[in-house]
Amino acid sequence: MGWRVVRPLAFFLFVYFVLSYFDFLSYSTPDPSLHLTTSHNPIMSALDAKQQKRVRFQHVFDTIRDELVEHMRSENMSQEAVGWYKRNLDYNVPGGKLNRGMSVVDSVEILRGRSLSDDEYFKAALLGWCIEFLQAFFLVSDDIMDASITRRGQPCYYRLEGVGNIAINDSFMLEGAIYHLLQKYFRSESYYVHLLELFHETTYRTEMGQLVDLITAPEDHVDLARFSIQKHAFIVQYKTAYYSFYLSVALAMRACGVPESYTLNGRTIEPYKVALSILLPLGEYFQIQDDFLDYHGTPEQIGKVGTDIVDNKCSWCINIALSIANPEQRKILDECYGRKDAEKEAKVKAVYEEIGLPARYRAYEEEAYQRITTLINDIPEPEPGTDNGFLRREVFTSFLNKIYKRTK
Repeated sequence: MGWRVVRPLAFFLFVYFVLSYFDFLSYSTPDPSLHLTTSHNPIMSALDAKQQKRVRFQHVFDTIRDELVEHMRSENMSQEAVGWYKRNLDYNVPGGKLNRGMSVVDSVEILRGRSLSDDEYFKAALLGWCIEFLQAFFLVSDDIMDASITRRGQPCYYRLEGVGNIAINDSFMLEGAIYHLLQKYFRSESYYVHLLELFHETTYRTEMGQLVDLITAPEDHVDLARFSIQKHAFIVQYKTAYYSFYLSVALAMRACGVPESYTLNGRTIEPYKVALSILLPLGEYFQIQDDFLDYHGTPEQIGKVGTDIVDNKCSWCINIALSIANPEQRKILDECYGRKDAEKEAKVKAVYEEIGLPARYRAYEEEAYQRITTLINDIPEPEPGTDNGFLRREVFTSFLNKIYKRTK
């Protein structure tokens, strides 16, 4: 075998050994976070910081998955149903990048201004996994609505043999797991109702965005007159920004006791409104990056073949093109956009090049970065060493720095 084959195989086997070792530890201790720091575990020391964070976070999923499966057994579910439920959890929840979930842990650490205790880490990670369960609920149902073929490099869940429309109920069970976990671990907390409200409101808003997206850009009926920059902004904010950006931070703020308002340096701050005012445009910027990379990125770069043009997506790229196209270019867009035809797709991309879309995107990115940075810098900072209760700029700069000028 060549080195290109051996290297990823060796890394996969190493990570498998690490996770298997942690599974062994989980049987020997009731504390899901114990032994998962570099000071306790030489295996963790062999991983870089990013890998350590992911492995520790993943271990929390293993713990709560086993608890959820055990709860199914306690409800006298048949062994077949219990096995089906476990496959649903394993197939749909942990396979993504996990950025949304791990951002809760990162934000809690920033807001507290210190390392977290094992209990604090577990609860922050559990809230993060609740977002990943919400993401799984959205994706399973979205794939059915879009008749998608693959998700995360494997067949969509509903396309597995014997699953089909049972995936609809399975998606509901993924959502239901969120509220079971919240009740079990947070019911005695003063902020429990706030957590429930955040998940319910975010889910509702995301479904509003999905509705507008579905009726604006159905694949079987192309009508570019229905598209607009304003409609794109609504879809992005409601379908993506609330649950992908605001939810992570708002959950962390509630867990850290950040109040509805406080006074700092002579200013009255409403931290949740401030967070929303930053994270919605940040989420919009992130989605516009995705839209641009779908058109301009290579499969090697972004890990997939871009399909927004042939799928009739109401993306930033087509909306910019529609706003400035001349009559000849508009005719090409009307005739070629949303068609499952490689030649017509190429003609749309040619129009994008003619209007200078890459340069327009770079100008947008710089403007968005500067605008969001200004909003972040306007947050008054508490004194160094101050514990939780105040909003901190680093919560937002950590998000912004991760996505600024990203290429995948």
